[in-house]
Amino acid sequence: MAALLFALAILLLALQVHAAESLQFHFYQNTCPQAELVVKNIMAEEFKRDPSIPAGLLRLHFHDCIIRGCDALVLLDSRGENVAEKEAPPNLSLRGFEVIDKIKVELEKTCRGVVSCADILALATRDGVSLSAGSSYRLPTGRRDGTVSTMSDVHIPGPSRPLGFVLNVVQAIGLNLDDLTTLLGAHAIGFCHCGFFIDRLYNFKGTGCADPDLDQSVFKFLTKKCPRPVTEIFNISKDPTVFMTPTSNTPFKLDSSFYRGLLNGEAVLQLDQGLAFTDVTQKLATKYVQQPNIFRREFSKAMIKLGNVGVLTGQQGQVRLNCRRVNRRKQ
Repeated sequence: MAALLFALAILLLALQVHAAESLQFHFYQNTCPQAELVVKNIMAEEFKRDPSIPAGLLRLHFHDCIIRGCDALVLLDSRGENVAEKEAPPNLSLRGFEVIDKIKVELEKTCRGVVSCADILALATRDGVSLSAGSSYRLPTGRRDGTVSTMSDVHIPGPSRPLGFVLNVVQAIGLNLDDLTTLLGAHAIGFCHCGFFIDRLYNFKGTGCADPDLDQSVFKFLTKKCPRPVTEIFNISKDPTVFMTPTSNTPFKLDSSFYRGLLNGEAVLQLDQGLAFTDVTQKLATKYVQQPNIFRREFSKAMIKLGNVGVLTGQQGQVRLNCRRVNRRKQ
């Protein structure tokens, strides 16, 4: 059985590598040459209106890629008796769907049925990183959109899971510990719902007490922002939020402040704080604090690697005309 599982893992990795190699820089150069510029311009408008939108898109992109690959299935609405991925509990707090819709509508005006929703999401996320003071990276395109989105497929580890458990999940899609540590640097920006960390404040691991690893000043700040009782995360519209980096004065800047915070016991999420307690991740976090330019460069590399996971290319899948629903007829 172990040999069979190993063989299947190798086959999956080979398929991912082949698909990733099918992506190309400037894939739309001849079919929709203005595609990347349209995405960039709309993202600039959206960022000016809401500087937290890059954080929302980063999470949306990650949740898409971690389930069956970067195929835009997380964007599909439920239809009939089928309950889509976006209705799964881990996805209820996702946002940024309207931004993707806006870009898609604009591109369909001049390039009908050409630019996939999967590429739009990847490109918009890339431009969000740049707008948040991260490095602007070259992103290969040519992804196609998936057609089957089912809530039961969504198995995303929550932020209270141990680091080792989450590592096993990301390793299954071809990422490693360095990738995970680097991608979690996205938590330098945006907001976090209280429901994701409330147990750390009032009932850590069922003790009825706070997490002893949480900095006391941050603990006091968070209890003011997230008093008892706290709404269940399933009703996110009523759940308060805090900045992901509560002690940072750059909550919309993708910098190394996240790592400085976790090394000081100031991380909001238990998963993030866990990075301070293994030699490999602690050393990498320290390196990113001391050399922030290295973090920016490695974050870009990790995002490109993430964006290559399980992509559909060539004649696989389809190019959806509306990112919220599957095409019912041939284009």
